[in-house]
Amino acid sequence: MKPYQGYVYAYPHKTAYRPLHPSPALRDVWAGESLHALFLYLHVPFCEMRCGFCNLFTRTGAPEELTAAYLGALDRQATAVLDVLGDASFATAAFGGGTPTYLTASELERLCDIAGRFRGFGSGPLGVETSPATATTDRLTVLAERGATRISIGVQSFLDDEARAAVRPQKRSEVEAALDRIRAVGFPTLNIDLIYGIDGQTPATWMHSLNAALTWRPEEIYLYPLYVRPLTGLARRAQDWDDQRLTLYGIGRDHLLAEGYEQVSMRMFRLPTGTSGGTEYCCQTDGMVGLGCGARSYTSRLHYSFEYAVGTGQVRSLIDSYVREDDFTTARVGFTLDDDEQRRRHLLQSLLQARGLDRGSYRARFGTDPLDDFSADLTSIADRGWLEASGGTLRLTPEGLAYSDAIGPALFSSRVQKLMDAYEAR
Repeated sequence: MKPYQGYVYAYPHKTAYRPLHPSPALRDVWAGESLHALFLYLHVPFCEMRCGFCNLFTRTGAPEELTAAYLGALDRQATAVLDVLGDASFATAAFGGGTPTYLTASELERLCDIAGRFRGFGSGPLGVETSPATATTDRLTVLAERGATRISIGVQSFLDDEARAAVRPQKRSEVEAALDRIRAVGFPTLNIDLIYGIDGQTPATWMHSLNAALTWRPEEIYLYPLYVRPLTGLARRAQDWDDQRLTLYGIGRDHLLAEGYEQVSMRMFRLPTGTSGGTEYCCQTDGMVGLGCGARSYTSRLHYSFEYAVGTGQVRSLIDSYVREDDFTTARVGFTLDDDEQRRRHLLQSLLQARGLDRGSYRARFGTDPLDDFSADLTSIADRGWLEASGGTLRLTPEGLAYSDAIGPALFSSRVQKLMDAYEAR
């Protein structure tokens, strides 16, 4: 089994979503759902540049009139959603993208004003993604004053030649200046993203970036394997470099564990402070409300969003359509989760975390045991030495965590896999 098949950050992936006919009213979609302690996500689909590995829904070089129009559409969507949700409360929030700090300081104020219309915003964790070029003091100050508790910055490498190889043209001096500004403004949690598997990267240069990141003693560090995906800047690269990535993953994992970090998932490492300024969202059980043309929303039975795209022309067209939209009262594109898919999602989102799957919680929710529901799948994983059962918990072994990007896709239902394959074949 090849170790790097796909990053399962959500199940199902948006490539399994399809237009909903007829489009259900949001009022019906959310009827009967728990409206307590929801997660609020605002999507900003703009960046100053597009990295060679990026397949996010984002565009570069957006003019000021477009960002202003986009915020106007976000406000209209918020009005429609609030009309449906009424007194819903939100425990956690995040601004993602794209790069939310592509917006100016005054535009970030407006973004926070829109989010502030939702009850609970500002009193719980708020995570925001940024980049070295856009992590300016004025923007960071706005975010700190409006309650941001976690800043995540994509560095990828502290070596300029490796950054260029990943089609991320940045200077280490710019990265370090941005990190200094983040620490100076002050946020409870700083996360630094690093990538392994870049052309020319060696164990020595990987350690160099790891140690450079540790200079700021970030509360969190994410280690991402390099993926080369269709329609991205690195798409022509040969993809047979699994051994290199596994070696570098092991070096990074062991080094961070030795430095006092705990492993939360294959990618995430954090200092065990006992508290988190991040977005502690439980995908298995919590509902999510997403605003923006690239955001998704989760109820227990329906995941929905707008159209998904990666290609530049399609992304720009969809953003242009979004900013002209006046009716946000229905769900347009999505995926309906039957009982099997709900169980499978719970299994996936739990098993890919280091703490594993609590069988008691699973039984309380579904009335069955995961070892019965997914006997063949879990036996196959266990036979490889990647799964262990202890004290009512199913947990991946250290080697199993290393193979998370193979285990996750292997647990997809045939229905989801067929939809994803059909999307990719278009």
